[in-house]
Amino acid sequence: MSLHQRFSGTGVALVTPFKNGRIDWDSLEKIIEHVIAGGVEFLVSLGTTGESATTTEAEQRQILDFTIRINRGRLPLVAGVFGGNNTAELTGKIRSFAFDGIDALLSSNPAYNKPGQEGIFQHYIAIADASPLPVIIYNVPSRTASNMTAETTLRLAHASEKFIGVKEASDDIYQIMKIIKGRPANFLVLSGDDFITLPLIASGGDGVISVIANATPRPFTDMVRAALRRDMPAAQALNLKLLDLYRLLFLEGNPTGIKAALELSGLCSRDTRLPLVPMTEAGVQLIKAEMDQL
Repeated sequence: MSLHQRFSGTGVALVTPFKNGRIDWDSLEKIIEHVIAGGVEFLVSLGTTGESATTTEAEQRQILDFTIRINRGRLPLVAGVFGGNNTAELTGKIRSFAFDGIDALLSSNPAYNKPGQEGIFQHYIAIADASPLPVIIYNVPSRTASNMTAETTLRLAHASEKFIGVKEASDDIYQIMKIIKGRPANFLVLSGDDFITLPLIASGGDGVISVIANATPRPFTDMVRAALRRDMPAAQALNLKLLDLYRLLFLEGNPTGIKAALELSGLCSRDTRLPLVPMTEAGVQLIKAEMDQL
């Protein structure tokens, strides 16, 4: 199976469940089994949804090792702990990292520094030079305070075969279509936001790295697969059923909403680590009412 095939469709940005401030390993195993049974195509560990910002390097290693062990090679695994705004430190981490059981890296634009397009380009080229694995670029301007333009994404895509795709969370459909139009063969364009997945695929994109698939993997993966096979009536019907839940899961931020949905499903508690706080009871009830209708 080609890299393009392995990372097309639905990837799920796994949450990291907590109980009394500690990682809840039993719940993490349940969630991994839940999403695999629900039909997702690949796993993403320790992205933003996995609260990587408030886990230590030791915990991150434990989470990855645990996920590798539970997954048992059933699905491709992407590690999302390779973002950073110190290029030299990040590339050093990559060079010294043990990647057995991991299939690709996900790396977001540098946050806080607000580099220009040339800085973003050079940062990613350094990552590609350091990485032994394929790299998925992650453009998320709402969190990094800088947008990677379509021109920069395409420049990277053509500069190195190490870059196998981009997770686009700019919500700019014109920018996304420009990437789709100019990309090299087998360069993936994945949605970084659940609600834009259907229009992205309809424009020629390849799938999504999803939040909602933690809780409702089956209807969401069915929607993505229907869209990819161009069965738009089926995809549209499923998408409209999920539409309000997309919004509610981000009502009080991410992963607060998805953890509330997982608590309602009996898969983990809604506990988060500061500075995030668990979803309010009012928010939980809104999600419950919507999930009860699905």
